[in-house]
Amino acid sequence: MFSPGQEEHCTPNKEPVKYGELVVLGYNGALPNGDRGRRKSRFALYKRPKANGVKPSTVHVISTPQASKAISCKGQHSISYTLSRNQTVVVEYTHDKDTDMFQVGRSTESPIDFVVTDTISGSQNNDEAQITQSTISRFACRIVCDRNEPYTARIFAAGFDSSKNIFLGEKAAKWKNPDGHMDGLTTNGVLVMHPRGGFTEESQPGVWREISVCGDVYTLRETRSAQQRGKLVESETNVLQDGSLIDLCGATLLWRTADGLFHAPTQKHIEALRQEINAARPQCPVGLNTLAFPSINRKEVVEEKQPWAYLSCGHVHGYHNWGHRSDTEANERECPMCRTVGPYVPLWLGCEAGFYVDAGPPTHAFTPCGHVCSEKSAKYWSQIPLPHGTHAFHAACPFCATQLVGEQNCIKLIFQGPVD
Repeated sequence: MFSPGQEEHCTPNKEPVKYGELVVLGYNGALPNGDRGRRKSRFALYKRPKANGVKPSTVHVISTPQASKAISCKGQHSISYTLSRNQTVVVEYTHDKDTDMFQVGRSTESPIDFVVTDTISGSQNNDEAQITQSTISRFACRIVCDRNEPYTARIFAAGFDSSKNIFLGEKAAKWKNPDGHMDGLTTNGVLVMHPRGGFTEESQPGVWREISVCGDVYTLRETRSAQQRGKLVESETNVLQDGSLIDLCGATLLWRTADGLFHAPTQKHIEALRQEINAARPQCPVGLNTLAFPSINRKEVVEEKQPWAYLSCGHVHGYHNWGHRSDTEANERECPMCRTVGPYVPLWLGCEAGFYVDAGPPTHAFTPCGHVCSEKSAKYWSQIPLPHGTHAFHAACPFCATQLVGEQNCIKLIFQGPVD
């Protein structure tokens, strides 16, 4: 599921240097059809053998399209800001020996290091359920990491295409800053939220902001692709922190620093918790049969011993067919233990270790999907508003992207131990 480099913890200063990892929300450890090449659910950023970062250098103000094309064909990186039919500002970028650049987007062209496609909630992300029109930009954003300690990572909207150019057309939001340098926003924008207090048990959600092409921080536009930019937030920066969320309008990525991952639970830890809970032989309080969470490799197939839960009360049972009420929805059942009526679903262990804020036992389930993780992780994600569509926000399960419902968005599970 993970490459050895991701699974085993190395000391943070051991070569090769890992800057951090991007984990796509809505996947439980791998893409439904398997991770392939640059398209996967988790992407590690390592120090490159040779720096490939760029920094702004010469600025050209051009009045003819031909001159603009001549500059962008020089083989250097450049950003073009089209102000009108007869005026374009082209900013040339030159090599920066002190940074590494990583690009994220929908395009499968070679400049993209990490290919991201639209996340379909509920993990119904198979080949048949492809989004007809993606809202993720082909060259969505770039992350620039300092090659020297403390290996700071910064995010910028837009990525350079195969011709090493970024084009902001006439309709794109763009402007000249008081210091004279040009900047702009991409069509659907790149939003970032830094949690308050890092990515720990005590973390609180931060405020969603928009990042510009040059890395400045702005308040959100009225709608995702509005022409008018938000207000500049001078007190905040584009530096990514452990737990920062990056929204590309169709997929949301979690940034974990190398140090954060060093202290986080691993895949092996989650497997040990699964074995521990199964070793306690939880039982169905009615059928008295022993329940067991299926192995991590079989996380899409409902098994005979799989625990099921009533999500209104948290009572854990084995699968059974009774409890249907004619006055309720198809998925609603009456719990035989406490008579509470609510959704009755199979429980799935949350396997993506990057989403856990602590190493606690799996005691809570998200509602209504039934993914199970530690109490603090469940409560953390239950309070995080994630962008949805062009201007809505709602909490979602990090393991499958299903919109959360209910009073708390999650429920404490009540297991019954063996009677003997």
